[in-house]
This record gives sequence, C-alpha cells and structure tokens, in this order.
Amino acid sequence: MKTISLFLLLSVMLPAALYGAGQKHRPANPQATPEARQLFLRLMELQKKGVMYGHQDDLMYGHTWWYEQDRSDIKELTGDYPAVAGFELGEIETGRDRSLDSVSFAQITQQVKIFHKRHGIITVSWHAVNPITSQYEGVKTANGQGSSWDVKELSAGGLDAVKSILPKGENNTLFNHWLDILSDYFHSWKDDTGKLIPFIFRPWHEHSGNFFWWGTTRCTDEEYAELWRYTVTYLRNKGLHNILFAYNTDKVFSQEQYMQGYPGDEYVDMLSLDWYGYGSEFNTAVDNALGFISPLALEKGKLCALSECGNISEDLIHIMKKRPLSYFLTWRNTYYEDPAKRKPVDENYIRDLKTMYANPHTLFLKDIQ
Repeated sequence: MKTISLFLLLSVMLPAALYGAGQKHRPANPQATPEARQLFLRLMELQKKGVMYGHQDDLMYGHTWWYEQDRSDIKELTGDYPAVAGFELGEIETGRDRSLDSVSFAQITQQVKIFHKRHGIITVSWHAVNPITSQYEGVKTANGQGSSWDVKELSAGGLDAVKSILPKGENNTLFNHWLDILSDYFHSWKDDTGKLIPFIFRPWHEHSGNFFWWGTTRCTDEEYAELWRYTVTYLRNKGLHNILFAYNTDKVFSQEQYMQGYPGDEYVDMLSLDWYGYGSEFNTAVDNALGFISPLALEKGKLCALSECGNISEDLIHIMKKRPLSYFLTWRNTYYEDPAKRKPVDENYIRDLKTMYANPHTLFLKDIQ
C-alpha cells in the first residue's frame, strides 16, 4: 500500500516539477492541458529509453481485413501493437463521412479512444483538398481534381491556393469553415472522464516537396509560416489546448533548407521528417538529416521524430540509436508491398519487422505501458 501511495504521489509531483518555472521542456502552448503536458513529458522521457514504432492506419484495416475490432497486422506478426497509431483526416473538410482512404471518421474516433485507453500514442495527418479547384468541381479521387495533389498553376507562378485561404484571401471564409469542422471533430475525442484526449497533429506536412498545394514551390516561405500560425491559433482559440503540433518536411539536406517556412517555436512541439527510400543511399541521407534536426530539437526543447518512412532495417535502428528520437512511423501496409518487385507480401520486410521487434531499442505498445 505504501508503494502504491508513493507511486501516486510521484506521478503527480514529477510532471509538476518538470513543468515548473524556467523548465525548457514543455509544450509550446502556455495553456496546454495537463494531459497535453503529461504527453509531452512522457514523450521526452521515452526518447531516453528508445524509439517507438508507429504504423499508419494500423487499427483500421490490414492485408486481408477491414475494420475488425482489436485487429492489427503488426500485432498478428509480433504479438504486440505499435506504440504509435497514425490516423488520416483528409477530406473531412468536405463534409464526407469517410477519409480519402475510405476510412470512417466515426470509426477513427472510436479507435482513438480505445488506443488512448491502452496508453498508446496518437498522431494525425490531414491531406486537405485544394481550396480553389475542389469548391468548383468537387473531389473526385485522392490524386485527381481538387485533392491535396492538385497543384496545377491557376495563375502565373501557381501560388494561389495558400494565399487564397489566408486573411484577405478569397477563400479565407471557406478555410475557417474547414477549421470549424476539424475543431468540432477533435472536440469529440474525449476519454471516459470527458477530458480531451491529447495527440500529435502534423498539418501541412512535407512542405519541402512540391507535390502538395502547400509545397515549397506552391507558396512563399512566409505564406506557409503564416498558414501554420493561422491554423494553430485558430484551433487553440477553439479551446483545443490538448494538441501537440509537429512541424514536418519531406527530404532535406541542410538545416537551412529544413527551416524554410518554419512558423516559430511558440507554434511547434515537435520537429519531424518524412523520408522514403531503401538501401545505403537512404540510410546515409536520413542519418545526415537527423544529424542536424535532432540537435536542433534538443536546442529548442522540442520533440523529434521520423514521422513517415517506408524502410525498416537494422541499419535504420542503428542510425536512430545515435540520437534522441521519439518515434518512426511506416505508412499503411508498407510491409506487404515491395515497391521494386510489386510482390503481394514482402517476406523479407516481415522478417525485418520481427527482428526489429526483438531489438530492445525499438518500443512497441507493451514497452511504453
């Protein structure tokens, strides 16, 4: 009984002490909920233990099934859930009941609540539709008219979409409506006590690429930074102080390139990177990028993550062991498809996954409970 009492006392005092005056490691939002602060500090501590493994849509569908309660391909291969579950909200802004990946938003909410109850970490991405083309012709396909990937030049320079949703832009009212929809949805993510569930939100991701309408050649750096600040401020003003925000780029080769469009420390809780690839070239590039992003995160008191990747290997684990890293996340069903050979099942990848699971530096759900 004394042990239990001491544990409860420390569980209250430690976060309070770490979040005391002058403490560098805390959420960017001064009004962050106790749950968001606790999540932030928990992630900081877990970075010292190892790197968490995450999988996109792991709880929503698998290689041979679609939304079956408690199923997970990762769990069936390793005996454990990933520590981080990724969810995608693309096209929620259109009023649809399913995402661009045909996943029910209602079912996402259900799984978010279940996974949070299991003490798992939740991360969210948002492939928003193009605010110019989508409002006229609607969204047809994930890579077609009106989607995030619709980057056709509508005027000289093709810099219209982001500028159009900022204040004074012709689509600012439309964008506010999108954020209202997003806000209402996030407000439905509550635990059994009615408190808002804390999670990591990674909006306007992979900015250094040019394949999304908010990409580096589709808007100016300042417009991108303003979009980020506007989004964070709007959601905070809606009472969503439970969110940790992750700044994100695609492939970058210098700190200067990484920071182009950075909105400011007061809007960011995590510095993250997406990078897909295989082999020695991939390993060298990721090692180089994490070599300047991770120290920068430490300097700023931010978390750090390899928020999307396709490759898992002992080499990648070795690279991530060299520096504090919160998690790395493979995209949906990555291990079932070899991009080079288009095999239905990549046995080598499954073997590597099991090897990775046995590595004490990679953390799955049981490791963080």
